[in-house]
Amino acid sequence: MSTTTAFAPEADQTGGSRDLSVYIHVPFCAVRCGYCDFNTYTATELGGGGSQREYPANAMREMDLTLADDAAHGIDYDRVSTVFFGGGTPTLLPADDLVAMLSHLRSLVPFAPDVEVTTEANPDSVTPESLRTLVEGGITRVSFGMQSAVRSVLATLDRTHDPERVPQAVAWAKDAGLSVSLDLIYGTPGETVADVETSVRAALACDVDHLSAYSLIIEGNTAMARRLRHGEISEPDPDDMADKYELIDDLTSAHGLQWYEVSNFARTTAERCRHNLAYWRGADWWGIGPGAHRHRRGMRAWNVKHPSRYAGMLAQGVLPVQESEQLTEQDRLLERIMLELRIADGLPVEEVPGQTRGMLAVHRDRGHLDPHALAEGRAVLTREGRLLADAVIRDLVP
Repeated sequence: MSTTTAFAPEADQTGGSRDLSVYIHVPFCAVRCGYCDFNTYTATELGGGGSQREYPANAMREMDLTLADDAAHGIDYDRVSTVFFGGGTPTLLPADDLVAMLSHLRSLVPFAPDVEVTTEANPDSVTPESLRTLVEGGITRVSFGMQSAVRSVLATLDRTHDPERVPQAVAWAKDAGLSVSLDLIYGTPGETVADVETSVRAALACDVDHLSAYSLIIEGNTAMARRLRHGEISEPDPDDMADKYELIDDLTSAHGLQWYEVSNFARTTAERCRHNLAYWRGADWWGIGPGAHRHRRGMRAWNVKHPSRYAGMLAQGVLPVQESEQLTEQDRLLERIMLELRIADGLPVEEVPGQTRGMLAVHRDRGHLDPHALAEGRAVLTREGRLLADAVIRDLVP
C-alpha cells in the first residue's frame, strides 16, 4: 500500500497502555563523509523551505499532524519513553532548537519520568555552553561520532574533527550531566589491527559507559564506493574484520563493558541504549523528519527525502509520507528473528518456526549458540555466533 497523505495503521484493539519512541532526523552535515549513505545534506544542497533555520518549525508541524493522524485511527499513546535526535549532525542546529522540538513533543504526549533522550553529535559541534543548554532542556544522553583515534583513518573516512577533541567533548558532556556513548567504525581501507586497538583504547580511556563499534559497509552510491570501483581503495576483508571485532570484544570486556547487541557494548543494563532496544524489539515509534521511518501497529512508513519537498508537503497540511506498507504476520516474524537474535537477551525458542527449529541444535553444536541459554528456552549467540550472525539468522528463517 502507498500513500502520500496519511499513515493508517490498524487501530489498537488491546486496550492496554502503550509506550512510544520518537526518532527525530536532523538531515544536516557540515561535510558529507565519503562512506555515508544516510539522508543528509550540506547547506549548498538545500532548496527552498528546507533550510536549517526553518527545520525546527517543520518538524514540530509534522509532530502535530502525526498526532492528529493517530487520533483519527483510534491510536493513543500513554507516554514517550525514548527520544533520539539522529542525522546528519543534530548539534549543527542551535541547542535551543533541539530543546524547542523536544518541548513541543512533550506538550503532545507525556514523557515517562525516566525518559531517555539522546542526541548524536560530532565532537567539534558542541561547546560546554551548548551541552548545558541541552541538559537543561531535557536531553539525557549524547552519542559522539568518534569513528577513530587515528588521523589517517579519519582522513579516509572524510571526518574533519581532531581526535584530541574527543576526550575534551566527553569531559564537557559529563560535566554537564549527560550520559555519554562513543561510536567507532572499524574496517576502513588501510586501517590496521593496531589502529583499531589505538582507537578502542582511546575511547575506553574516556571512561564512557557505552560504546558502539560498527563494521564499515561500503554502500553502492557513496564517494567511497566510487573510489573502490576505480581501484583507489580495497574492499574490507572479512577475516580482517573478524579479527578486529574479536579485539574490540576483548578490550571492552576487560574494561567492564559487555555486549548487549552485536555492535553495542554497555557497562550496565541501565546504560544500554533503550531507544535502539525499542527498534530491535519491534516497538512502536514515530519517525520525524525528511526520510525518517516510523512503525505503528505493524504498519511501516517512510517520509519523502528532500527537505524542500518535505517542507512543501507540511505547508499544505499533509503528512510527508512517501510510502507505507502493512507488515504481514510472516514479515513480523522474520523481522523478530533477525533483530532479537542480535541482542544478548536472545530470541525465545518458541518464536522459531517449526520447520527451522532443528537448526538451533545444529548451531549449538557448531558453537554459534549458547547451550545453557538454549536449554532455558532462548537462542543467544556466542562470540563466534556473533561473527556469523547473518548465517545463523538465514538458517532460522523459513
